[in-house]
Amino acid sequence: MIQFETQLKKLKHEVLKHVAVLAKEDRITREELEKIPYEIIPGDKAQYRCCVYKERAIVQERVKLAASFLPDGDKLNEQYIDIRPDEQIVYVIEAACDRCPIDKYSVTEACRGCLAHKCMEVCPAKAITRVNGRAYINQELCKECGMCKKVCPYNAISEIMRPCKVSCPTGALTVNDEDRRAQINEEQCVNCGACMSACPFGAISDKSLIVPVAKRLARHKKMYAVVAPAIAGQFGMKITYGQIKDAFKKIGFTDMFEAACGADAVTAHEAEEFVERMEKGDKYMTNSCCPGFLSYIEKKYPDQVERISGAVSPMIATGRYIKSLDPEAKVVFVGPCTAKKNEAVKENLKDAVDYVLTFEEIIALMDAFNVDPAECENIEVNDASVFGRGFGAGGGLTAAIGNYVKEKNIQVEFKPVKASGAAEIKKAMTMAKVGKLDGNFIEGMMCEGGCINGAAVIAPAYKSKAVFAKNNAAATRKSVLANEKLADFHEINLDR
Repeated sequence: MIQFETQLKKLKHEVLKHVAVLAKEDRITREELEKIPYEIIPGDKAQYRCCVYKERAIVQERVKLAASFLPDGDKLNEQYIDIRPDEQIVYVIEAACDRCPIDKYSVTEACRGCLAHKCMEVCPAKAITRVNGRAYINQELCKECGMCKKVCPYNAISEIMRPCKVSCPTGALTVNDEDRRAQINEEQCVNCGACMSACPFGAISDKSLIVPVAKRLARHKKMYAVVAPAIAGQFGMKITYGQIKDAFKKIGFTDMFEAACGADAVTAHEAEEFVERMEKGDKYMTNSCCPGFLSYIEKKYPDQVERISGAVSPMIATGRYIKSLDPEAKVVFVGPCTAKKNEAVKENLKDAVDYVLTFEEIIALMDAFNVDPAECENIEVNDASVFGRGFGAGGGLTAAIGNYVKEKNIQVEFKPVKASGAAEIKKAMTMAKVGKLDGNFIEGMMCEGGCINGAAVIAPAYKSKAVFAKNNAAATRKSVLANEKLADFHEINLDR
């Protein structure tokens, strides 16, 4: 059904699928879960690691996370553990971590052995000496301060950082001094999953809620799906929104709603809030739809928290809308984001969404239920405007607000600063804090390029972007105000 970009994604899919099958058949027991590594890795020949025993040990840790247990902790049991508020979602699988035996700074062949030897003079640890006429770094003494690299006139000192560490926007990913194993400082982590995407050994993964969802679907319980706009292109380049909706219904969901519908409502709410803030004299406001960005501000710029919009995310808005139609409904959000799992259980938001699954998980779930979207009917999907669907890519939110302001003929200067990815967000927030932001609205997306490049996507952004744009353009409502469903949200609480 799906072509996986890497063996790591395929392996994760197999684990999730096996766990989902057990949940569907109500066979989640310790004995059954412990069989999965042998089913996925049969025989005695290792495929990826030093030996088949280590491969199976790592798969067993993946099974724990897929079944919502903690990795590297207690043995598997038959008691399912739900995700709790502020719980860590992303974990390091210790057995899978390569401990990256690399030296952060090393001298390259470009070294000329110059007489000035600035690198030696500036090193506070006296870790640099001359060997055979060239600079040499004693790694046992090196404190990895980077001063030598800064002063070298030939740029002859290279810097190599561990992929997981360099990807972390808050510096929460650190290295254990004793064994060089990656570890996560939960106090600083925003659960964005950047490290999960960056690790080439697949040593970082997220806790899953696939078990309770599979169980409820198998029992034909009433469940509604809310899908993020970035779902376009995840099932293949030719799969339409209509086929995706039919696939959701075939595995047992009562119906599927676009989160983009909630995005239209949030656009109107956030635009009106922006106008009020500007009239009060506020210098700027930020969006609140990206939980990773919101948590980033809370942890790194706590004095700027008041600048965050008070609006809920499209996920919460759509969930509340569904529950206003059917109070007994269970709502499952499906998207590319691991941080959404934390957002859904926050005390002031947990009334909207009951479970969050990633694209990786929903594809494994469909596989477990033997449903292929390519073989599904192209039924009508017409929930949202082209701007609501555009939320899935960087710049989509500001385009939607700009459209709303223009359509309503609101006399306000809307000067957005679009920031996606850790570097751009840090720059924008730093400039805002010191009062030098070249704008009055920050659209922050923790994933570079927006949600289409989220941590738990199957299709990479360079492949899915064209399908995403094509599906968005197919929306019949060409402005936010053209969405007749906006009236249905007037009675919905859209405040966080």
